[in-house]
Amino acid sequence: MPAAAHIAIDLGAESGRVVVGVLEDGRVTVTEAHRFETPSITSPGGVHWDVPGMWRSILEGLSRSAAWAHERGVVVRSVGVDTWGVDFALIDRAGELLGLPHCYRDPRHREAFDRVSHALNVDDIYRTTGAQPMAINSLFQLEGLSRRAPEMLERADRLLFMPDLFHHLLADRAGKPSLNEATIASTSQMVDPVTGAWALELLDQLRLPRHMLGEIAPPGTVVGPLHREIVERTNLPRDVLVVMPAGHDTACAVAAAPAPAGVTAWAYLSSGTWSLLGVERNSPLLSGQARAAGFTNERGVGTGRRREDAIRFHRNLVGLWLVQECRRQWEREGRHFAYDQLTRLAEEAAPFHALIDINEPALFEPGDMPGRIAELARSSGQPTPRTPGEVVRTCLASLAREYRRTVDQVESLTGERIDVIHLVGGGGRNRLLNQMTAEALGRPVVVGPHEATAVGNILVQAMAMGEVSGLADVRHMVARSFDPITYHPREVKPAPGEPSA
Repeated sequence: MPAAAHIAIDLGAESGRVVVGVLEDGRVTVTEAHRFETPSITSPGGVHWDVPGMWRSILEGLSRSAAWAHERGVVVRSVGVDTWGVDFALIDRAGELLGLPHCYRDPRHREAFDRVSHALNVDDIYRTTGAQPMAINSLFQLEGLSRRAPEMLERADRLLFMPDLFHHLLADRAGKPSLNEATIASTSQMVDPVTGAWALELLDQLRLPRHMLGEIAPPGTVVGPLHREIVERTNLPRDVLVVMPAGHDTACAVAAAPAPAGVTAWAYLSSGTWSLLGVERNSPLLSGQARAAGFTNERGVGTGRRREDAIRFHRNLVGLWLVQECRRQWEREGRHFAYDQLTRLAEEAAPFHALIDINEPALFEPGDMPGRIAELARSSGQPTPRTPGEVVRTCLASLAREYRRTVDQVESLTGERIDVIHLVGGGGRNRLLNQMTAEALGRPVVVGPHEATAVGNILVQAMAMGEVSGLADVRHMVARSFDPITYHPREVKPAPGEPSA
């Protein structure tokens, strides 16, 4: 019998990819079929996503996936989409897009955030939705749109988050309304974190329309078969189904953390451009202390029959963005470094005494990152990092220190001990940061898989198709397939204030 394959369409805010996953002999293997940019478009009307361009790239990726599967004799059974959070599209009754979706980078969202924060208590918004109030969140985007383009909201039949939009374009729903996936909806600031239903009272308080909000469906929901036109254009089999994975990319990545069944004293660290560090829970934490500490509650892939019953309680932190921006600045200066080279230079640098606060607002903007890091060190009375190796080591040591602070906060807020960290995502390729994290936390850090988002997407689809029995089986399969690497704290004396490595 041919091996089963599933296609993950994994869209990030800078690039996207189409990945084929094959399940065979209790293992999963993944192959990237296509990679492409996901650019935003800036115009007098704001910052928008180039949905037509993304759609063309997705279709190209599906065609390449079909050819790859045919050559290897595997059978594609399903396809599903995950994306970043908060952004949404509006469609009319004919299913057509009402303009291009706004991008979370649009600076006008701040105006709506300020209005809503003035009208309502921010702690109340947090208790109602579980999401950390931020200007980029869908609630504030929708409030701004209601003032700038009320006629568009009147014409809208459905509000679809980005993965929902592409599932709508892919699937033949036979006239049934389009769905909203639970994990992506939970990023919106418009969903009750306890019931998982829309927070209608909050929307009513802000006089926002509710007619375009659809059914919230759990990850693993079968949306429908592929549209016939897509089958003909891509040469995929006619019986391929569109299946909702966890629509939010981080929820997919956390689902692929290879934590053993029955073990609960672990935290996840999704490491990449940004870092998300937290724990899975059965219920949200909605206290003022949790909000003040910067934690958010989002839906995850559940462990039982109800696949929507998990809560991801975590902080959003800056990640390797710091190193990426340093590298871009050095390139502008004519100095070119590969990431592996920068890591090696940081390893060779003497353990440095400078640590910066990675939550400084200046570090979230593109520009002269090495100069900003040097200034933060200098202004706090610390030695100034000067060489690329010293700058990168300062970045990594500062990240590791913030990870320690966040784990301490999680333990304090939940009252539960964390014994091990599961680090997933592309940031796991930075061995120096992995070791520094283990040192800072005083706990083992289990790294892998690097392709956790695509792997989680694929295995949630497989779970929906009955090929994997549940989340514990998913994680067992990940552990068998990718050989995670464990970093242990070393018995060495670190430099003052810095994790050793």
